Formats: sequence, structure tokens, C-alpha cells
Amino acid sequence: MCRWLAYTGEPLQPSTLVLDAQHSVVAMSLNSPLGAETVNGDGFGLGWYPADAALPRHPAVFRSIEPAWHDQNLREISRAVRSPLFFAHVRAAAGPPIQQTNCHPFRFDRWLFMHNGGIAQFGLIRRDLMLAVDPSLYPHIQGTTDSEVLFYLALTYGLADDPIAAVGAAIRRVEEVGRAAGVQFPMQGTLAVSDGETLWAFRYSSQGRSRTLFHSADVPTLRTMYPDASRLDAFGDHAQVVVSEPLNDLPGVFLEVPESTVAVLDSYGFRHAAFLGA
Repeated sequence: MCRWLAYTGEPLQPSTLVLDAQHSVVAMSLNSPLGAETVNGDGFGLGWYPADAALPRHPAVFRSIEPAWHDQNLREISRAVRSPLFFAHVRAAAGPPIQQTNCHPFRFDRWLFMHNGGIAQFGLIRRDLMLAVDPSLYPHIQGTTDSEVLFYLALTYGLADDPIAAVGAAIRRVEEVGRAAGVQFPMQGTLAVSDGETLWAFRYSSQGRSRTLFHSADVPTLRTMYPDASRLDAFGDHAQVVVSEPLNDLPGVFLEVPESTVAVLDSYGFRHAAFLGA
């Protein structure tokens, strides 16, 4: 339904990955070989945290209903900004209308969230899920997507205290309500969430057939593997990328995140943990 990319590490221009990579996010918006939809032209979003360590870790967001390949402002902003952690998302609408408030990433306080996939028969169970959102958070929901509701369910269940447990509780709520309504496989997708310091990337579906998700190997290892790859000069030793599809065709650069797994990426590197049904 969508494709996305998240970066964490030394401050970087988002354009390095969003525009300039072999299989960049903009390229994926036009042709996504591993996606359920090959074209993702129903809007895009870019969310980033400031590179200045003296500033609060509060993200900025730019979203548009234009196709990513057509928007000149995306090119300008992604080249002007430098960020140690950013999200990029291209959308293929699967029901909810094409409008800015339905474009990812979604933001609340210091948190960013984005999702590729969907809640099956969302219209059938939307009311019950919305009622499960904390009343103090409900007024902040601006759009009509299942993804935004999932984000606010995670916030309701304690995202600020334990992101893995909170996302798990939100998905379990979706599955509980969905199955009560006769939906066999309620949840599908990969999602990313960050507080500006740590990045959590989840791969999970009720059916056990989730959308693809990959993250990069560590840069020092890649420099050893590909000593002549000048492209690596743009990245610091702590640079890490999580993406729906590999950004290039070089073997060993991108590692697939297993089914029912959360990848945790921070200044110490990456680690995997079992998630829900694993």
C-alpha cells in the first residue's frame, strides 16, 4: 500500500537516500517491484529531527498529496535539511481519501510514526478502535486512515514508556476487535516509530505474510566489503537505514528483517527481538 524509509546516524541530507540512491524512495514511488502496488503516487511525507543537539528533539513534518516524483518542494527541502534521524514515506491510497492529513509520517509530541500495510475491513471496526483511544489523545487525530488510529492506540497503550509493548498492545487490540467482527486476518504491515533517539521498525501480520522490510549492514563492514564504493563516503560509521526495499543491488548491503520481528536501531547499532507471534 505504501513504501517507506527511515534513517538514523550522523546528520545527513535526506536527499542522499530519498532522491539519489539507486532505488530511492522517489524511484520506489514510480516502480516498487517488491510492493503490493508498483506505483505509490497518492502523496508523500518527510519527517525529520533537528541536527542541532541544543534544540529539543521535536520533529518537523512536510507532507503533500502530490506524487513524490512530481514535487519540487520535496527536492528543495530534502537537500536543504540535515538530520540525524528522518522518515520518508510514499503512499498508495487503499480507501481513505487523498489529503495531506492522511499522508505519513504522523507526529505527536516528540514521536514520528509511519506504516506500510493496512487494517483489514477498517471501516467495519473503525468505531470500536477509535473508542479505544485515550480521550485526551482523540482530538489530535486529524485524518481518516487506519495507520493514524494505530499510532494513537500505541500512544494510548504507553508508547512513551515501552514502545515495543505499546505497539504490540495496539496490534493485539486491532486483532481482538477485528476477529470479533469476523475478520480473519486483521493486521498487515511494517511500521516505524521513533522518539528522536531510537528507531523501532516492526514487521508483523496476522497471517504471517508481512510486507518486506530490510535494514542496512553496519557501515564499517560495508567499507570492508566494498572498498571502492565511493558512495559510502557520504555516510558516517553509525549510519543505519531501514527500508521497505533495498536501495541498491549490491549483495550483503541490506539484511531482511524476519517475520514477527522488531529491529531496534540506536547509537549502539542494531538488534532484533521477537515480536508478538514469533
